[in-house]
Amino acid sequence: MFRPKLLDTLKNYTRPQFSKDLMAGIIVGIVALPLAIAFAIASGVSPEKGLFTAVIAGFIISALGGSRVQIGGPTGAFIVIVYGIVQTHGVSGLIIATFMAGIMLILMGLARLGSVIKYIPHPLIIGFTSGIALVIFSSQVKDFLGLSMGVVPADFTDKWGAFFQHFSSTNFYALGTGVLTVAIILLWPKVSHKIPGSLIAILVTTAAVQFFALPVETIGSRFGSIPSSLPAPELPQIDFDTIKKLIQPAFTIALLGGIESLLSAVVADGMIGGNHKSNMELIGQGTANIFSSLFGGIPATGAIARTVTNVKNGGRTPVAGMVHAITLLLIMLFAGKWAALIPMGTLAGILVVVAYNMSEWRHFRSVLRGPRGDVAVLLTTFFLTVLVDLTVAIEIGMLLAVFLFMRKMIQFSDVNMITGDSEKGADTKDKDALSEFVIPAGVEVFEITGPLFFGAAYKFKDAIKFIEKKPGVLIFRMRQVPIIDATGIKTIEEVYKDAKHRGTRLILSEVHSKQVMEELQTARLLFAIGKANVTDSFAEALERSKTLLNEQLHP
Repeated sequence: MFRPKLLDTLKNYTRPQFSKDLMAGIIVGIVALPLAIAFAIASGVSPEKGLFTAVIAGFIISALGGSRVQIGGPTGAFIVIVYGIVQTHGVSGLIIATFMAGIMLILMGLARLGSVIKYIPHPLIIGFTSGIALVIFSSQVKDFLGLSMGVVPADFTDKWGAFFQHFSSTNFYALGTGVLTVAIILLWPKVSHKIPGSLIAILVTTAAVQFFALPVETIGSRFGSIPSSLPAPELPQIDFDTIKKLIQPAFTIALLGGIESLLSAVVADGMIGGNHKSNMELIGQGTANIFSSLFGGIPATGAIARTVTNVKNGGRTPVAGMVHAITLLLIMLFAGKWAALIPMGTLAGILVVVAYNMSEWRHFRSVLRGPRGDVAVLLTTFFLTVLVDLTVAIEIGMLLAVFLFMRKMIQFSDVNMITGDSEKGADTKDKDALSEFVIPAGVEVFEITGPLFFGAAYKFKDAIKFIEKKPGVLIFRMRQVPIIDATGIKTIEEVYKDAKHRGTRLILSEVHSKQVMEELQTARLLFAIGKANVTDSFAEALERSKTLLNEQLHP
């Protein structure tokens, strides 16, 4: 469980596979270059921090992760949360939050929560992913249009209000650069799938801007030169007050990183027929984020698009991901200074395409046609992500999904007093149907259906109130009770004590669920009720009830 996938794949590693991994890694490294820079700038930090993250975190995620083909690095999903942290706590606060998130991810992996995180509700994921896509698109309007304006407001509505006020200042050279970038990215796959369209767009637009001396903003004019080496690692200064301030954004980074990395791993498994180790993947992601923060980087996670590119180009082991990181490092060392010439409109065009691909609009439309509960989760998460905050969106969306699920479980759960008349018309194939048995006088039978948990316990109590006269024996059929919680146990215990006080004997029939039986044993209810009064079949329960009635008549 806690063994990196790299060690498994190296057992029978061959030279032909290394050639494929090498080529895939080089291609993915080239694809990742503009994305790493663009994600960093959109997140509110300098471009080199995206490169540091892609190199350091990308290498560690592949070396220590639980997936054969996962490619890690900065992703668009983090733009919203990273930008918010930088605006509130500064770059130093972001580094500390990333460090803390790395520790949280490792703890999640050690606690074996990988399989749990994979089951985040689909409408919630689509909701915040689509919301992030809209926020990313909004954040690129200024550079895409080349607007002459000051600092872009962080609030969504304020941001668009400022855009409308400054639309008249549109730089048509910047707009043309952005439009040309989008067109090249969309049309280039018709020419070649090997060379990424984003790289061609960068080369073409950068050359055009330099050759024609177009008056557009570039990375160099805004941020200066890009370092051609990695910085020395530095341990962030963390105290208790800082932890209190950053615990919530750090948890959001950890949760979002865990969700996205495991979703990417699942997608990759489907493409290669593999089986990733979810807990080891979380540990690898956590380690990568810790080291990314030590080198001044930003949060990293598994990148679905780059992982798919890796698979399509022949990558089948973590070696490809490690080569991708080394490729980026070499580009930064020997060609990093040229990156300063890239127009900001080009990066904006790349992120506009990224936002469109992230929008999940087809899945969004599909969920809108589904159950009303799923629609509520989707729209709530989407609008909270756009208008409030990603952290709030995930928290509220998850709570809403849980409450709606509880509501469905409550509707599914039921407790009914069963009589011979109530079984008329029942499925005659059911050999355990009540109509197949004769119920002795003085015996009342209740059928419990569905989970007996705190949300459905009130139904149990209400049903018992309908007993008009004191029965000699009370039988609870529990053949359709898959789980029970502490409230359900407490309710049965209260019914047992009340029955005992009134002289009624209680029988639990057909407790088939292992979980229910274990909970009854732990609560010592089996001892109190008596093992003889817990039967495997309804026929045994009736025989036992006759014995108990006879004991009451002839004490």
